[in-house]
Amino acid sequence: MSMLIKSLKYITPCQSRFSRQSMDAIVNEQYTTLRSNIQGCLDDHRMQLIEPREKEGFPSLKRMLYELQSKKLPRKLRIRARRERRVVQGILKILHNRPDIIIRRTDKSKVFYVGNATVFTEKASKYMLETEAYREISNEHCILSENHHLVISLLGSLLKNGAINQEQYRQISPSKNRSELAHLHFIPKPHKPDTPLRPIVAAIHAPATQLSKFLNDLLAPVFLRVARETTFINGIDLVRTLEKYVIDKQLKPTTLFVSFDVENLYTMIPRQGALIALI
Repeated sequence: MSMLIKSLKYITPCQSRFSRQSMDAIVNEQYTTLRSNIQGCLDDHRMQLIEPREKEGFPSLKRMLYELQSKKLPRKLRIRARRERRVVQGILKILHNRPDIIIRRTDKSKVFYVGNATVFTEKASKYMLETEAYREISNEHCILSENHHLVISLLGSLLKNGAINQEQYRQISPSKNRSELAHLHFIPKPHKPDTPLRPIVAAIHAPATQLSKFLNDLLAPVFLRVARETTFINGIDLVRTLEKYVIDKQLKPTTLFVSFDVENLYTMIPRQGALIALI
């Protein structure tokens, strides 16, 4: 329990030293993850790697990972790593023998949720009934194949009518070998009364995901341009806006700062209304 209390911020030390994987496999896995994270950060800030730095930086990163994996652990750290490995294995054994217990990452707060699996399932079922936005697949009907066919048919029609070109068609067409059906799961929100659940739709490999990203790239700049005066990009943008608000003498003793929460935001937006707004 003490390890769970340390939450997600805590990293059990040096566990890769007990892995059955080869050093090459471990380093390649770590390197791929780090490189992907670095590239993601650069993309988020619309930055590009300068070629000389890319050629020097990434090989240096890989060499450093090899050095870290090859370095002999100090005695105290090795003992601690083995002890905590046994603790983790003990936790996994307990969870395997206790199907009534559920552990989940939480929404926003960096802690673990440990709760009753039956209560968690009841909350998830209640949410699905109230929103009527999701349904359980209870037969062998292949919805994934249907979704894939619908997306391909739509893209073929767009290509034929000149709405997209051949390169765009290639980029946003789903891969039949990699496609996965989007599925719903939940993470708890312990910072709110009665610990409600936040619905998460895992759709990274869904047939329509690339098409969705394509539309977002087209529509996001339009939205940001139209809603710029009432949209904060990040915390710094908020501070600068407030500073301007003060300079313009708009901040008064009667000014109210209001926060609000919309329940089931995404499922309550009418699809037809959204299309009309876009048109």
